[in-house]
Amino acid sequence: MVAQLNTLLRTAYEHVCPVPPVAGAVSAVRRRVAALLADWSVCPDIAEDTMLVVSELVTNAIVHARPPAELRLSWVRGDGCRNLRIEVTDAGAALAAGASLVGIDPDEHGRGEAIVHALAVRHGIHVHPGGVTRWAELGTI
Repeated sequence: MVAQLNTLLRTAYEHVCPVPPVAGAVSAVRRRVAALLADWSVCPDIAEDTMLVVSELVTNAIVHARPPAELRLSWVRGDGCRNLRIEVTDAGAALAAGASLVGIDPDEHGRGEAIVHALAVRHGIHVHPGGVTRWAELGTI
């Protein structure tokens, strides 16, 4: 009974989904996140910011990292409030440090980190055995 209750509570406050390394993955993940945020009754302003941060972090994992990748959304305690935490974990850099991304238009890439920094109350990168987790927390009411 306790295990079932813990599973229900975790499901209500945490969501994990794989990020497939295929074309169209970002839009598929965005649709899934939009439905989840509606289920969680997240206010429209936070939902919009969440969708943007999810897009940036998932795109980064697909373009710059090796699969597999995974998105995790959860509620965490912030400074007197709950924050929505967005994490994307991948298997690490696909290219060696300093390698060129041939065919990537610099006018179309490179702003994601600044967007995440602007929207998040906290953010960071955690390098661990087997991969990298990029995360951001968005403040809520």
